[in-house]
Amino acid sequence: MVVTSISRFLTPSARMPITLSSTKCKVSPSITRHFSATPTPFATYNQVVKGCRVAQRARKAVSPALRDVHAPELKGVCLKVGITKPKKPNSAERKTARVRLSTGRVVTCYIPGEGHNVQQHSVVLGGVGNRATSRSKYGTKKPKAATA
Repeated sequence: MVVTSISRFLTPSARMPITLSSTKCKVSPSITRHFSATPTPFATYNQVVKGCRVAQRARKAVSPALRDVHAPELKGVCLKVGITKPKKPNSAERKTARVRLSTGRVVTCYIPGEGHNVQQHSVVLGGVGNRATSRSKYGTKKPKAATA
């Protein structure tokens, strides 16, 4: 019995022939190249002491009042309509409105387009984008070509 089991290991197997793929030398994972040819820079002791390993803050949403309730738009009542001027070096008169949203929050909204009929106590929809491309819907005239 013992002789037959040893003879199995010593005789070449007819069922499983040796293939080239099993005799190839396999590359260890430590030798493989990474995406960058330069090594990753490690933090020095002084950088760690000054606090370089503090996680970066997440970016704020463009409109946190809408993001908090997971809504693309919200209905609101206009409290006050006014004009604000941008910071330097820009110069314009931006039409804005102070709006109380249906959630109870009060936000400042921009009124897009040329001309509007928004006044106090108007019911408005906040958070709507792409206003400039819908001239026919709002009755805005086509701007005249600038004469040189």
